[in-house]
Amino acid sequence: MRSKTGRMAADGLLASVLFAAQIALIHLPNIEVVSILVILYTLTFGRRVLNILAAFTILEGLFHGFGIWWVSYLYIWPILAGLTALLKRQGAPDWGYGILCCFFGFCFGFLCSLPYLAGGIGALFAWWISGIPFDVIHGISNLIIGLTLFKPVKRVLERCR
Repeated sequence: MRSKTGRMAADGLLASVLFAAQIALIHLPNIEVVSILVILYTLTFGRRVLNILAAFTILEGLFHGFGIWWVSYLYIWPILAGLTALLKRQGAPDWGYGILCCFFGFCFGFLCSLPYLAGGIGALFAWWISGIPFDVIHGISNLIIGLTLFKPVKRVLERCR
């Protein structure tokens, strides 16, 4: 087992990979690899994923600004990690995580709309409904990406454990 310092450095590096992957695809609306990486990080590193997600969320805020949208990142990624851990305990097949990735993409807009409840239920629904076309793109692309990248990235991460 690595030292605590080694684990912290590795977690920082993994958070940086999430951030770099998000920035690399930023020009493509709702096409991302962060979801499948969060799933794979959870499967490979267990609870350590929460440290990785905390660092990633801070990087997102520092780069894009700490707007109301940022609040959703405090719970969205841990929800995905929690769902992944639940599926793992249930003995889900590898393709099940691709389905989770897809489902998460479809739900992402609704989950992001929750902080807008501060402006009233109308603000929440306006935010969510206006983003549904992007959620469809997000869900379909997450399915394709999740099913395509799951096994090869899993093999790489297991070697890094």
